[in-house]
Amino acid sequence: MENITKTAEEISFTTDMSVSLANAIRRSVGEIPILAIDECDIYKNDSALYDEIISHRLGLVSLKNQKMKKGESVEMKMKVKGKGEITDVFAGELGDDVVYPETPIVLLGAGQEVELVARARVGKGIEHAKFMPGLVYYKHLAKIKISSEGERYSELAELYPKVFEMFGEKLKVKDASACDLDNEDMEDFPGVEISFDDNLVFVIESWGQIRASDIFVEACKALKENLFEVSKAVK
Repeated sequence: MENITKTAEEISFTTDMSVSLANAIRRSVGEIPILAIDECDIYKNDSALYDEIISHRLGLVSLKNQKMKKGESVEMKMKVKGKGEITDVFAGELGDDVVYPETPIVLLGAGQEVELVARARVGKGIEHAKFMPGLVYYKHLAKIKISSEGERYSELAELYPKVFEMFGEKLKVKDASACDLDNEDMEDFPGVEISFDDNLVFVIESWGQIRASDIFVEACKALKENLFEVSKAVK
């Protein structure tokens, strides 16, 4: 395993794990308990958006995750009145539990108001997409071979700067893990060959509720628990 990117928001690494295991971990992300707005009482809405649209947008707001008992909820209030020609209403109006306070919710004209109470609860992505903590995917790691004939194609470094770069007057591979190409894309560039083996590039992108590294750890825990339940059932 080799890390390519590691930040709070994103992790990517190469691995020789099987596709079936990688897919099982990916699917288990939907088993992680995540806090999200689930109910919304709108008392006033003079904006151009229907109540249902505002409720939908609130459900997509990333909230700081926290452990809660079944049936518990977090209440958040929003009351904003438009000032001037246009007033931007951001998710930060809901309070400190919002991960990205500048997430836009609605625009208000002069004198227009929006007043609501939202309630957030913990759920799982298998129940609804708003409870997903991020995006997890994988792809096969490309193996790129450049012969002496292929070293002259400087345009590849311009077309795909994440994958190729020029070393003097010769084309070189910059980062094979960033490659989403195959041999069909290289038909006009003889001497550049792309193949794949069993190694994977595994990528996790967090939407802010929890760190990308925690998504991987919690997904593995969820997978382990599910396998334990299956093993008990077949005994």
